[in-house]
Amino acid sequence: MGKIAKKIMFQGTSSHVGKSILTTAFCRILTQDGYNTAPFKAQNMALNSYVTRSGGEIGRSTVAQAEAAGADPIVQMNPVLLKPTGNSCSQVILLGKSVGNYSASDYQNKYSQQAWASVKESLAYMETHYDALVIEGAGSPAEVNLKKNDIVNMRIAKECQSPVFLIADIDRGGALASIVGTLELLDPEERELVKGLVINKFRGDITLLEPALTFLEERTGIPVLGVIPYLDKLGIDDEDSVSLQDMPKDTIMKDIHIAVIQTPKISNFTDFDAFTHEPDVNVRFVQQGDLIGNPDLIILPGSKNTTEDLLYLKRHGYAREIQEFAEKGTPVIGICGGYQMLGEKVRDPLHVESSNDEVEGLDLLPYITTMQGEKNTYQVEFNCKNLPFLDMNYSGIGLKGYEIHMGETVLTGSAQGLFHIVRRSNETVDVQDGFINDEHHVFGTYCHGIFDNDDLRRSIINALRKRKGLEPFDVQFKYRQYKESEFDRLASTVRKHFDMKKFYEILERQ
Repeated sequence: MGKIAKKIMFQGTSSHVGKSILTTAFCRILTQDGYNTAPFKAQNMALNSYVTRSGGEIGRSTVAQAEAAGADPIVQMNPVLLKPTGNSCSQVILLGKSVGNYSASDYQNKYSQQAWASVKESLAYMETHYDALVIEGAGSPAEVNLKKNDIVNMRIAKECQSPVFLIADIDRGGALASIVGTLELLDPEERELVKGLVINKFRGDITLLEPALTFLEERTGIPVLGVIPYLDKLGIDDEDSVSLQDMPKDTIMKDIHIAVIQTPKISNFTDFDAFTHEPDVNVRFVQQGDLIGNPDLIILPGSKNTTEDLLYLKRHGYAREIQEFAEKGTPVIGICGGYQMLGEKVRDPLHVESSNDEVEGLDLLPYITTMQGEKNTYQVEFNCKNLPFLDMNYSGIGLKGYEIHMGETVLTGSAQGLFHIVRRSNETVDVQDGFINDEHHVFGTYCHGIFDNDDLRRSIINALRKRKGLEPFDVQFKYRQYKESEFDRLASTVRKHFDMKKFYEILERQ
C-alpha cells in the first residue's frame, strides 16, 4: 500500500457556519505549504453545481476548494450530490451521474446506505492520490434523528480517523451553547475525534471574547484554535442560494442595472458573480414580492424545476411583466432553465422534473423544449462569430462554460443560432447552442459560466452602455485572476487568526 494522505475535517454546529470557506482556506494554505492537496465532501445538497473535465456533476463549492488547491476537480471529491427538486424530493447524483429522484425518507432510510459504498471507494481513492485531504462535513453532526444513516459527518471521520475541527458562527449568536450542546450530543468515540474548536465570523474586540474562549476550553477540554474575523465580500463560490440572503446590497447607483429573477428553484446563481464585481454594474436578485423596476437587462437564471419556476413567474405576474419589458425593447437573457422558459412551451412527458405535462413559456423565442430522461453534463469550449446581441457583433474563440440540462430544445420558427460548441468534455464536436431573436435583444443558451469570459461579459456591458449613450470601457475586471487573489486573501487572513503551529501538530500526528 502506498502513502496515505494526511487529513483534517471541518464540521459545524449547524449549516451556514463557514465550513465551506474554511475548507477552501486550508486547501489553499496546505497547497502553499507544499502539500498536494484536495477537498473531499462525501455528500452535498446544493443547486449550485459544476461539471468536471470527465463530464461528471459535483457541488460548486467543492470545485472552488479544488481550485484553491490547484487541483483538477474530479467526481471522487464529492461522490454524492443532492439537488432538491421540491416536495421533499431530490435528484441524486452519484459519482457525477444522475441515478434518479428520491424522497427525503427514501434517500435517508434506503439509498444513502447504498451510496455509502461509493463514498468509501472515493475516499480510498483520494487518500492514495493526494498528500493531504481537507474534508468538509454537512449541517451538524449532532442531529440525533439523522445519525443512524449519516454518510458525511462523523461516519466519515471515524472511517478515515480524521481529526475534526468544530466550527460555530458567532455572528448569528449562541455560539458557545451550540459548541457545548453539539459536543454533548456526540458519542464518546466521536467526541474524541474533535481536536479543536473554531469561532467564525467574529466582529469586534477579541479581548472581550477571551473569557468565553477560556470557558469553552475549560468546559470541553478542547482548545480553541482560531477566531476568524467576518470576511466581507469574499469572492469565492458559495454552496447554495441561501448565501444570496447574505449578499451585500449595492448602495451606490452605477451606470448599468441588471435584474436577475430569483425563482424558488434557482440553480447555478454563481453564473452572475462576475457582473457583481464590475465597477459600472449593479446586480439585483428579484425575489418574490420585489418589483423588477426599470433594469437595463433582465436575466432568467438556471432552474432545477423549469416548469414549476415558470408557473411561479405566471402566478406572481413576473411572466407578463418580462414579456412587456421585452416588447418595449429591454434586453432579456435566459441561461439553461431560463433559456427553456423563453420559448413557446416546456414539455415534461416523462415527469422528469415535476408532475406538469406541459407549461406555456414566455414566447419570446420560437422553440419548444422537451425534458428527456438522460442528463447532459459537459465542460464546453465554444466560439461565436459576430454575435448580434444589441448589434454588438462580438466574436470570440476558445470561450469556456459548461452544460447541465435534461431538455432538448427544437426551433419552430425564425431565430439565429448563438454559439458554436467545438469541445464537450474531452471530445471534439460541432454543435450549435442557443438562439437569439430577430430583433437581437433576447437570447438563450444552455451554457453556464458564459459571463466568466471577460471579453464577452464586457462586450455585453458596453452594448448596454451604448444604448444609454455612455462611452464603452475596456475590460475592467478579470474574473479568474480575481478568484486566485481571493483564495490568497482568505488563506492569509486565516493564517493570522488560527494557531497554525497546533494545526500542523495535529495534522502531522497521523
